[in-house]
Amino acid sequence: MTATTEPPITQPPLTPYSLEALLDRISNEWHDHKQIFDLPTARIWAPDPDFDLSFAFLGRTAASPIGPAAGPHSQLAQNIVLAWLGGSRMFELKTVQILDELEIGRPCIDMETIGFNIEWSQELKIKQSLEEYVKAWMIIEILKHWKPIHPYIGDDSGPFVFDLSVGYDLAGISTPEVSFFIESMMDASAEIDRLRPQLTGHFAKFAGYHFEPRIAETVTLSTFHGCPPEEIEGITKYLMEHHGLDVVVKLNPTLLGFGNVVDILQKQLGYEHIRLSRDSFVDDLQFPRAIELIQELRDFAQQQGRRFGIKLTNTLVVQNDKGFLPDDPMYLSGPPLHVLATALLDELINTLPNNTLMVEGHAGDVQVSWSAGITRENFATSIGMGVAPATVCSDLLQPGGYGRIKPMLKRLTDTMKAAGATNLDEWRKHEWQRAKANGFLGPVEAHLHELTKGELREKYHHEAHKEGPRRVDHVLEMWGCVACNFCVTVCPNDAFTKIPTPDGLELDGRQQYVVLVEQCNECGNCMVFCPEEGDPAQIKPRLFFDETRFAAQTGQAFLLSKDSAGEDNGGFSITATPQAEQEVPVLRELLEQGGKAIIG
Repeated sequence: MTATTEPPITQPPLTPYSLEALLDRISNEWHDHKQIFDLPTARIWAPDPDFDLSFAFLGRTAASPIGPAAGPHSQLAQNIVLAWLGGSRMFELKTVQILDELEIGRPCIDMETIGFNIEWSQELKIKQSLEEYVKAWMIIEILKHWKPIHPYIGDDSGPFVFDLSVGYDLAGISTPEVSFFIESMMDASAEIDRLRPQLTGHFAKFAGYHFEPRIAETVTLSTFHGCPPEEIEGITKYLMEHHGLDVVVKLNPTLLGFGNVVDILQKQLGYEHIRLSRDSFVDDLQFPRAIELIQELRDFAQQQGRRFGIKLTNTLVVQNDKGFLPDDPMYLSGPPLHVLATALLDELINTLPNNTLMVEGHAGDVQVSWSAGITRENFATSIGMGVAPATVCSDLLQPGGYGRIKPMLKRLTDTMKAAGATNLDEWRKHEWQRAKANGFLGPVEAHLHELTKGELREKYHHEAHKEGPRRVDHVLEMWGCVACNFCVTVCPNDAFTKIPTPDGLELDGRQQYVVLVEQCNECGNCMVFCPEEGDPAQIKPRLFFDETRFAAQTGQAFLLSKDSAGEDNGGFSITATPQAEQEVPVLRELLEQGGKAIIG
């Protein structure tokens, strides 16, 4: 008789929480700690009535020109809500494609120095992505009218925009599954009604609230690397004609050409160790064809009564010689990509007719959406070039996380105030006049000069980014650590939470950290920034709420279950794997004293 082996249980990278569970956590966490998803009130943004930061995205008004790029910060509902609390009013939702069971290597993010990744689209099933985006839409609308946080978000938090991102080819985008997703985002009535019964407890009064069902009517097309121009054209026309969407096409930094990228990246900025793939330049859209395509798609959009825009830029394909990420190639982001994107915008401005782009100094109607290395230091300057929105990813993966958005907006208003500007139009005019007075053709050329030859060059040079995060000579343990809070803030999914160490509990450290494993996709970012030696996502207590996922665990793990029948056990029960059983009493006391908000 031949012995058989049971196939391993495959686990999804993420198990989203229900709308009801998320709202329970919001109300409990606010009651216990005056924070939402670990974001303190000091990092919640309220619009300054003295400054109008609104802009039009393909004709739709957003109250601030910043938001998360399609990536790890716009996949789960709580990610999007956190970005909104921080001040984002423009959301480029994570790219959805027909292949919704991807095997992405882990770790998939490396922010040790500048920024690399190997992730590229949603890690959820298509219907899960739909639900996450609708949940986020509903929660934001609820929070806008939730009295407890009203003093912190202001009298008018302003309009916000959800922008779809889809990819990567026409065959996939035109499938019934992706078409259903798009149409459901354009009319989410059925999904909203399906979720209404979860509006209970403190939020029961919103069960009959009218949530606008038209969640999105724009799309940023992610064509990824090597997509032929005919495919880009076909997808854009299909989305405009078939779905009635306004479309932004994301372009790649390879449009600059291999020689120009080598000159900027390696010679001017000193990243000589980064190896480029010449094939990725050959396979990508070429600059002359891109110029033709932008004008052709703009004309087609006008014929269809639609709007068209471009986004600068996608990541840059580079060879993986670091060994931290498991796949090759990997994709570069962060400071050097900001310089490359600025150089590409400068080339486009100098080549396209003056009536094409919607930037300062041009009289065009092609929106220029912006990405690539946005930070507090360059955000105001970027907006002053005329681009909008400026979407962020790499900077939100640094310590502070979503709390870094509010300081960006504060820096923008401070800079505008110094210039005597009260709205973005006045700010752009100021930057145009300043650039011209200094002998430049416009603010883009002026910014590029500063980045490559001026005072800003050293901040974007390899020398400024070759050192990784600080380290201490100590091995990370389950309980107690340096309590730097980095694991909480650098996690894009809010998978970590901190709990104050109760008096009388003999544990090192003023606070303890636990992992909400269903929200952890093992991206590796907490491991990069943890000053101690070890992977926090594996070493800190791993909490589960899903019995199926817990049953597949072979390492330390704890299953938390509500237990309404027993007040003696605090209203919840803990089941542990054999490796973690001895830690159950400590975890119970910790949760009872300061962690009930995460249980609900």
